[in-house]
Amino acid sequence: MRDFFKIAAASAVGTLVGLFSLVLLLGIGAFGLVSVLLVSNSSEPEAEIEDRSVLVFDLSTDIVDGAISASGGLFDESFYGGSPSISLYDALQAIDAAAEDDRISGIYLTGTPTEGLATLREIRAALKDFKASGKPILAYSTGLQERDYYMSSVADDLLLAPVGLLEINGFRAETQFLGNALKKYGVGVQVVRAGRYKSAVEPFIRSQSSPEEKQQTEVLVTSLWQDYLDTVTDERQVTPAQMQTFADQVGLIEPEQALESGLVDRLGFYTEMLSELKKLAGEADEASEDASAESWAEADEPEFANVTLSDYARTVARDRDFGEDDAIALVYAQGDIIVGEGSIPGAITSEGLSATLRDMREDDDIKAVVLRVNSPGGSATASEIIADEVRLLAEEKPLIVSMGDYAASGGYMIAAPGAKILASPTTITGSIGVYGLLLNFQEIANENGITWDGVKTAQLAGMQTVSRPKTESELKVQQDYVDTLYNRFTGIVADGRGISLERVAQVAQGRVWAGEEAVRANLVDQLGGLNDAIALAAETAEIEEFKVEEYPRLPSLEEQLLDSLFGAEMITRLPWNKDPLTDQILKLREDFKLLERLNDPSNMYMRLPFTTEIE
Repeated sequence: MRDFFKIAAASAVGTLVGLFSLVLLLGIGAFGLVSVLLVSNSSEPEAEIEDRSVLVFDLSTDIVDGAISASGGLFDESFYGGSPSISLYDALQAIDAAAEDDRISGIYLTGTPTEGLATLREIRAALKDFKASGKPILAYSTGLQERDYYMSSVADDLLLAPVGLLEINGFRAETQFLGNALKKYGVGVQVVRAGRYKSAVEPFIRSQSSPEEKQQTEVLVTSLWQDYLDTVTDERQVTPAQMQTFADQVGLIEPEQALESGLVDRLGFYTEMLSELKKLAGEADEASEDASAESWAEADEPEFANVTLSDYARTVARDRDFGEDDAIALVYAQGDIIVGEGSIPGAITSEGLSATLRDMREDDDIKAVVLRVNSPGGSATASEIIADEVRLLAEEKPLIVSMGDYAASGGYMIAAPGAKILASPTTITGSIGVYGLLLNFQEIANENGITWDGVKTAQLAGMQTVSRPKTESELKVQQDYVDTLYNRFTGIVADGRGISLERVAQVAQGRVWAGEEAVRANLVDQLGGLNDAIALAAETAEIEEFKVEEYPRLPSLEEQLLDSLFGAEMITRLPWNKDPLTDQILKLREDFKLLERLNDPSNMYMRLPFTTEIE
């Protein structure tokens, strides 16, 4: 027996030594990789812009509501073979600068956008303004869907491949319901909520939408679709009514029909577009022998003088005049609202954003603040913490809110105290309501031989247990708290918007609104984009010369490095993650990740339904 323990101990020590050696080896390897990447990043050359360069705008570029370093992130999407991320502000500034830049001869649109309609609307408006300079916009595609056409329709010359299709079949909103599945597997769900239209709980308790949810979604999607029709036909010789007929009766528009209807300008393969791009760049009009149906994005080296929007935006940002003392702070509130500290990609932390807002309040050089909100909401506790900091800041300095694709529920709460609120016609906002999701696993646990027992010193001591359904008295306590949060929510809106509680009650109840309806509902002051909000902030602060500073600051280079190398997000960006099945699995993974982020200490939330998609 003693020998057995000796052998076991020796084996354990050997294993530990082996593990230590492996960890040390991996550490040395990682350190070496870090060193190489840091050196390569520090020596990255600035983009060289030739005369008559074409500004290539790959629409798949990730345009975000967040501060991006002028030198580019070390491990942005380009590290994984994609396009680097740029902020919406930098994208708008780059397009505006290109109109006046003698080195830029025009813009070429390619690729497929992924941003929401409100973001795309702002970029499209900037492209339309660019055309006023007299410089052309060219676009080529082998097939267009609604979002693609939304952007490409602004082009002076839209070339569609003769083998391509134009898919215009309207928007749809689809919700995935888990109610029957949860019942089947013995997961109990109880809900408390305030607001007839607060439908975020429905996927967990129903198998189809409630009449209220059906009603508000139909109104919302119809409004977004009408704006889409008005926008895409503005630059084309086709009416919204004709586009509606295509959506109702055709769906898949063949190339010849698209050409005859004026939806596209020409039919042809990439070789023809390449010839036009060469002319625009002042190069010889010689079609490449090996450029057939290959798009710019697929080519290894474009055969004309060009600069990508990402590179050009960084150049514009570097050249921007930062000599002014007065500054307007552009503060981003992007993602789910959660309780926490610091900066987390895709999330707004209660203490992190609050600290940023306090810094803005105390910085004498900051004369005004634009709060860019792009959030469906989240934790009720976190939302109210941030809303109070917004209120305090608005009492001392001009604070203008610019709404992105979403500024709803908790996202609307943090916007409400702003002096003025601007939204896009396609912004989804409102959703003034609260809900609590109360799960229990008694049935599924009992079926698998798991039981619970315990003691308590008060009747409500077990109120948070997941071992059984909540009692009537426990549900009443939870519902009373939800009602209190709802009343506080409507109070914050009434105070911030300067309207009566009665008026708030008419437009609350958890109902969502598109931008134009939100103006009529007194939830938004006027329609406008990010640049409009910045201009209004300058006007309110009575300053003419100023610089725009973006917050929160980027994570450090080391933090970006570690997150990119070892973070959970890396797997979603790897080049082999392209097949539809993997995409659906990862989408489900994201839904469950959201459940992890629902970390309100009272389990109460102000958030849009996260299983509804509008396509």
